[in-house]
This record gives sequence, C-alpha cells and structure tokens, in this order.
Amino acid sequence: MRKASVTPMSPLRSALFGLVERMSRVEKRLVFLGLDVAIALVAFFLTLMLENSSLWPGAEVARISVVIALLAPVSAAFSVGLGIPNIRLKAYESLSYRQTATFAALLVVALWAMFQLVGYRFSLIGFALFGLTFFIASVGVRLAMLNIYLMVLRWGQRRWRVAIYGAGTTGVQLAAALKSHESIVVVAFLDDDPGQQTMTISGLRVHAPDKIEKLVRDKEIDRVLLAMPSASAPRQMQIAHRLKGLGLDVLALPSFAQLVGTEALVDNLAPVVPDAFLGRQSVEDEIQAEAQIYSGKVVMVTGAGGSIGSEMCRQLVQARPRKLVLYEVSEKALYDIDRELRERPEFGALDLVPLLGSVTDSRATRSAMTDHGIEVVIHAAAYKHVPLVECNPLAGMTNNVLGTRILADAAEEAGVERFILISTDKAVRPTNVMGASKRMAEMVVQDLAKRARKTHFAIVRFGNVLGSSGSVVPLFKEQIAKGGPITLTHEDVTRYFMTVSEAVQLVLLAGSFPLGGAEADVFVLDMGKPMRIRDLAEQMILAAGYRVRDEATPDGDIEIRMIGLRPGEKLHEELLIGAGLLTTPHAKILRARERSLSELDMAKALQGLRQATATGDAHAARKVAETCVEGFGTLPVVLADQAPKP
Repeated sequence: MRKASVTPMSPLRSALFGLVERMSRVEKRLVFLGLDVAIALVAFFLTLMLENSSLWPGAEVARISVVIALLAPVSAAFSVGLGIPNIRLKAYESLSYRQTATFAALLVVALWAMFQLVGYRFSLIGFALFGLTFFIASVGVRLAMLNIYLMVLRWGQRRWRVAIYGAGTTGVQLAAALKSHESIVVVAFLDDDPGQQTMTISGLRVHAPDKIEKLVRDKEIDRVLLAMPSASAPRQMQIAHRLKGLGLDVLALPSFAQLVGTEALVDNLAPVVPDAFLGRQSVEDEIQAEAQIYSGKVVMVTGAGGSIGSEMCRQLVQARPRKLVLYEVSEKALYDIDRELRERPEFGALDLVPLLGSVTDSRATRSAMTDHGIEVVIHAAAYKHVPLVECNPLAGMTNNVLGTRILADAAEEAGVERFILISTDKAVRPTNVMGASKRMAEMVVQDLAKRARKTHFAIVRFGNVLGSSGSVVPLFKEQIAKGGPITLTHEDVTRYFMTVSEAVQLVLLAGSFPLGGAEADVFVLDMGKPMRIRDLAEQMILAAGYRVRDEATPDGDIEIRMIGLRPGEKLHEELLIGAGLLTTPHAKILRARERSLSELDMAKALQGLRQATATGDAHAARKVAETCVEGFGTLPVVLADQAPKP
C-alpha cells in the first residue's frame, strides 16, 4: 500500500488553524454576516464609480449617505432572512449559489426603492451592474476563503491521492463530494467507456484503464474508488484484483440513488455468504414456535465451541433455557463461545456455565450431569475430519464411540429427559473410519434406548454444513485467496449441503418432537438434491471475480486440479441405510427406522473396541467396526503412516 503524501507542519498553519478552531459557531456567523454587509457596500461604491465618476460634489453626497445608511441594515436583514451566514464554508456549493443570487436580486430591488425614496435617478444598467458585482464578489470571496482554509487545513496533513473508477453519475457526484475534503485529493477518473475517455469531467481528465500503471506513477495515486454500482460483482472483483496487484487500496461504493433508498442497496464487497451456493431456499425461522421444549430447561451442549455446537448455543440462547452448560475440550473454543454469548443482547439473566472436559472422561461427564441438574443433552462433540480420523483411527473411535457411550450412560443415570446425538450422512454404509465411528455411535444410542427408563434418545443425521470448519467453502476461499489451484478429489464427486444455521434449527426442531418407544428415533434432514463439488468450486471462483483456468480458457485465473479420492472417501454420500422414510410434523425432517445390534452384540463390540484402544491396536479397532457396521471394510486398510496428509 502506498503512503499518503505529507507536508511538514508550519507555524503559520498552526496559528491560522487554531484561530478558526477557537471561534464559536455564533462568532463565525457574525463574521459572515459582516462580510455580506461589507460586500454590499463595496459593490455599491464600485457601481457608483463605474456609473458616474462625477457623482460626489454637491448635494448628491447627502442622498448617497442616506442610501448607504439604509443599505447596511437592509443587506444584513436579507442575509439573515435567507440563512446565508448559516451556510458552512465547506458546504458552499450550487444550492448556495442560488441563495446568493436571490440575495443579490433582493438587494437590487431594495436599492431601487431607496433611490426612489431619496429622489436620486439611477439607470437600469447601474442596477444590473450592482447586482452582478455583488453576486460575483460574494461567491468569489467565499470560494477564496474556502481554498485558503483548505490549504491551511491540509498543510502538514496526510493527503490521500485517489482516482475514481467510473465517470458516470455516481463518480461525478463522488468527486464533487470529495472536493472539499481535507485529506483526500481526487486526481483523475478511469472509465471503460471509450466515449468517456480523453474527456474532462468536473475539471478531471478521464483515462482509459489500460493506462493505470503510468497514471499511478505520474499522479502518485494511493487508492482507487470504484464508482460503478451497476457493474456485476465478478466484474468489480476482477477490477479490484488487478488494482490491488499494483499496491493500491481499492474501495467500492453503491450509487447515490441506492444510498437514499430509491434503488435496492447491494453491498458488492460483502463476504461470500455460504447459502448463496445452495441453489435453494433455506427453511424459515420456525425455532421460536417449537422452542418451548427448551425454555426454562437446563441444557448441555457438548462440543459447544465447534461449528455445530457454537451455532446450537446461539440459537438456544434465543429459546431462553434456565441454564446452558457449555461442555468443550478446547480451552480457546470454550473461551470464544462463552464470551460471544455473554455479549449478545438476548443473553439476559441466562445462567451460562462453561465446562472444560472431554466426553471420554467418565468422572467429568457424570459430575456435569449431577452438579447442574441437566435435563436436555445435545451431543455435538465429535472428531469429524475424514482424513484426520483416517490417520488417527484409535483417537476417532475412542472419542466418537466410547465417548458417546460414556456420555449417554451418564445422562441415563442422572435422569436426563432428552439426549440428542448429532450424526452425519457419512455414517450410512461408511467407507472411512470417521463414518464407521459415527455409525457405531448411533448404534450405542439405539442400544441404550431399548432399555432406558428415564431418558428419551434421538439421533439427527444430516450431510455437510457449508461454512463449518470441515466444509470445502473455507478451504476453497483460502485457495482462491492464494491464487489457486483449487484441489478437488474427483470431477463428479457430490455432497449434500446445508447451512449451519439451517441444520441447527432443524436439529432443535427434531429434538422438540414427542419421543418414545423401545428404540431411538433416527431423524434424517431433507437436504435437497446433492450438489456437484466441481460446480461449487466454479461458482466460488466466479463470485470472487476470477475466471476458471481450463483447456477452453487457458488464460483464466484459477485452476481446478484433481487430486483423487482420499482413503475412505465416497464419490456420493447417502442419508438412509434402509428403505422408506416416515413423516414428522415438519416437512424437512423425516424419520427412519434403522437396524440396530442386539444388546449382546453391542456389548461385545464395545468390549473389543475398549481392548483395542487400551493396547493401541488400530487393526483390531477397524475389525470391530467391520463386524458391526454395514458397508465398512470394502476398501483396503490404510494405516496412519500410509494415509496421505489432509
């Protein structure tokens, strides 16, 4: 970024500026009022001299003295009546010119009446000359004062030299608005329209954009203001990207018509909104209608600092529970969400309890349940990054499976009313350790639900969440910011997508449905049609103002590079293991009846998994998952040291 030019501080500038700053607004108005009276008298004397140089001898002096005596208070009255002394010097523009012209016309009429009163004969040319002289002198003196004031004000100040990209209505209005700014100097226009180029608008030359590099050097430009609100967002981003490459600051603004409300206001430089790529509308805000189940309750959210958990906490605050327990293993994540919730306006008198702990810690989870009288548990804590869990299968299985069992057992023992497990579409016929661990977590909840006496268990399963820490959206944004390439595992890979806000909203709605029966309810969120990841990448490139570089466009900006499917990764995800779905009170929430293990088989699986984790045997842990999870184990085993880094 270029530095703004700075002129050394001057003692004269300090003295003059200090004098102006010490004057009150009333004092400044009196100065301008005196100025108007003085200009009127000077204009009168000049007119007399031009009209009749032999006027002064004889009895004419008495008549002229009467006119002068009347002209001073009349001009002062007209000035105050028109509010001219109230006009700030920096705001003196076209509207003020019209007020000054009105002032001059009134003075001409008043002067004619005065001459009639004293019986002095004056020509029409003399009256016209007086009015014109007064108008020119009044405007000229004020403009001279403004320029002197700005010169003094700018002396020693940082001055930003800017160019305006767009010589249309918005650009011209922007240049006029910045003309009297003390720290900004507009030096040139840029415009794509060849008809505008080489023209001079508002005293500034309009240049072609291909001359920008020379213009930056010659004019010492610091930043460029994009005054082209009608241009598309990709076009503006392309221009901004090129200008930033020259070391310039680039800012965009809407049209003046948008600012005053006659046109829709669009923030062209706003961050990318994830749901803009969904191609469908998200659900309406219905949580308030179904939030009574959480109102006045003690709710515990595990993984409260994660993408899903933190959004869950934000929406739960609106439901006004009596106490919200944030259970999180990461100190920083817990600190961030705790501070954010306490600063929210709807926080009110909510009892917020941040707890550091892991779901694999039996003592900590039981203490949390009993000490705080937990009534609802929303279990969002999980290791969910497929490549990382593939590299660390024991950690993933321990946290996702055994941690769920420990937490669910503690909930049942403490008499928790509802236990809601957040699951994933990767649990359906999984080909990776993460998906297998989440399916086993579902089975753990299904198993406990069969014999639970106090707690109602439910599972909510959905696909990828746009904008979360594990989503491709932040990854693609980071890769685009670096200039590419965007890495894609396969040309035809598809995924189900939903925004984090929408997913959490539906989870809370599903958790509010009546639960019961001998098995845990498995709710599946309707995520619409799966989206091709290649299409998402292309949309994000275009939205950032770049072009996709491929065989058809070799001069494009960002390349999409195929790196192959990662170990355990599917080409297409699924949401349902069995066939058929049942309806629920909400159209976007469906109920599935999934197969579960018998109590004996589940006990054997958990025993085998505990033994594998105790001995550090990753192969044994995978074998346990292969025996009880449908679809898992169809791909070759990939050890941690063989798996590619994510």
